[in-house]
Amino acid sequence: MTNIVEAFTDPQLLGQSFGEDTREAWRAVLSGAFALPMDDDRLALFKRLSGDREPPQRQARELWAIAGRRSDKTHTAAGIAVYLATIGAELDGTLARLTAGERGVVQLLAVDRQQAKVALGYVRGLFADSPVMSSLVEKENTEGVLLRNGVSIEVATNSHRAVRGRTLLAAILDECAFFKDEATATPDVEVYRALVPSLATTGGMLVGISSPYARRGLLYSKWRKHYGKPGDVLVVQGGTLDFNPTLDPRVIAEAEQDDPEAAKAEWHGQFRADVEGFVTREAVDACTVPARIELPPVAGERYTAFVDPSGGSKDAFTLAIAHQSDGVAVVDAIRAQKPPFSPEAVVKEFAGLLKEYRISKVVGDRYGGEFPRELFRKQGIAYKLSDRPKSDLYRDMLPLLNSGRVELLDNGRLQNELTSLERRTSRAGKDSIDHPPNGTDDVVNAVAGCIIEAAKPKAVPRVRRMGDSISSGSNSGSSVLDRIAQGQKASGRLASTRRSFLRDADGFG
Repeated sequence: MTNIVEAFTDPQLLGQSFGEDTREAWRAVLSGAFALPMDDDRLALFKRLSGDREPPQRQARELWAIAGRRSDKTHTAAGIAVYLATIGAELDGTLARLTAGERGVVQLLAVDRQQAKVALGYVRGLFADSPVMSSLVEKENTEGVLLRNGVSIEVATNSHRAVRGRTLLAAILDECAFFKDEATATPDVEVYRALVPSLATTGGMLVGISSPYARRGLLYSKWRKHYGKPGDVLVVQGGTLDFNPTLDPRVIAEAEQDDPEAAKAEWHGQFRADVEGFVTREAVDACTVPARIELPPVAGERYTAFVDPSGGSKDAFTLAIAHQSDGVAVVDAIRAQKPPFSPEAVVKEFAGLLKEYRISKVVGDRYGGEFPRELFRKQGIAYKLSDRPKSDLYRDMLPLLNSGRVELLDNGRLQNELTSLERRTSRAGKDSIDHPPNGTDDVVNAVAGCIIEAAKPKAVPRVRRMGDSISSGSNSGSSVLDRIAQGQKASGRLASTRRSFLRDADGFG
């Protein structure tokens, strides 16, 4: 029976797409993963990519391939999926482990819908290029390819919900370091946890192919635990020129000059050292009030609001409302309108909510120039431009979170966006905080803005002297009032000093 390297080089099978001599690195990786014999040159290449470990004695249970950009990762992932759904399913005997009438599934999970379309296009093209392989196709649809051998290749976006309850022959994760899901801050880990039981019945193979990113997450965890070490989990790592020697080296050289740290990840296959997590899950959970979805307006309370506008085609239009209570910034309400939507309709809805909280002025960023400000003015709400970029809002929010001076709503999207925020350090040593690639921060931006507004010291009432008869004497009313006012000012200065100390302690001062 034909093995995967032979299938990738045979023009009658998959060789039309993978037969080039420049794909030797991928052949070395697949030879090691499927326990195939290698000559000295291929073995030396395998060891260089695998951290100098010996090849597995039998087919690897998991393969994690870390490669730079333009390494033909998605195309290779599609090729592995096609092989495991056809020749591999027969060779491994995984079809025999299915019950009567059960259809086996090889699942290829992509980072988003656009990438899923690309992957599905590769799968279809691999079948179309081979008369032998195309004869196995029973039907194609928008989600994958159904084969005559009782196996389906399904291409979808990463979602742990789509995986559960399935019997899988194999699973391939394309660009898993960049998986995103609004329902969880760790979509890669959630998908992995869902896949393992789904593969248990058949003993199917799990493959992850991705460029690296930050030193966290599933891919980094697998690399740290298994790279260069024996076992049935194989981790390989290489740069773009290792996997695609046809790329012009000048492209990489220019990228290194522009941003050396980014180039290490994108072109050299190294995890980034300049990207760190921003706030811990423990800190967010400690500030979250369980089961508190929203707080109604209370008479006499002073509320603040922050808005993150959107044009209605890509990002969400978000609003957050908060107030201060005993030195704690309390988030009262959150609104998030996902696209598509009419900005005019959303502003009208948000203005109605603001008026319920007796708010006549909202703070927001500079998005859209005059357009969003004019929309709010038409609804009787003044729009004040924020004097801080969102990175500064996040930085100033951190000590409030870490010291427990914030009460957050029990909102899953808020929690996930908060814990997904990243701190990046530039070559000049300046920190910036933002969402990760393919991520969002629409909700947390609005919440951070309203928290900072609510945390500002409350104005001290001005005390007027009532006359000499009251102001004379050490126990006069005016002296007492003066001391109270001075004490309040001192308290404000103390709070300001404490905030500054906390920022310095957290490394963001």
